[in-house]
Amino acid sequence: MADAYPPLFERIGGSQRFDELVSAFYEGIRGDEVLLPMYPQEDLEGATWRLSAFLQQYFGGPQTYSEQRGHPRLRMRHSPFKVNPEAKERWLAHMRRALDTLDLSPLDDGELWDYFERAALSMVNTFED
Repeated sequence: MADAYPPLFERIGGSQRFDELVSAFYEGIRGDEVLLPMYPQEDLEGATWRLSAFLQQYFGGPQTYSEQRGHPRLRMRHSPFKVNPEAKERWLAHMRRALDTLDLSPLDDGELWDYFERAALSMVNTFED
């Protein structure tokens, strides 16, 4: 019996839509002097794949991220970087702009945005500039 309400992954259009979201997100990151140094310059394509694969898995898509990288361990993976409230707000601003490019239903947009706000807050690891 099929679920009456499919996971967000299916509702918004699958892998392609998450790839579009993450691509739009990284367009903003490329011009951000605070956040760009936190990303591997020699591997922005890899970072793009990792974020898209993680989000797809989190929202009900294929388990490719865990199959290739193991448990996400987001706080551990971000701990080498100084993630202060300014960095969090910048990250959220880029993600908000990217999310707006998808023109999703209010329900689907809200589900994604709620996760992004909670995830970004949980990554803050310092209050220093």
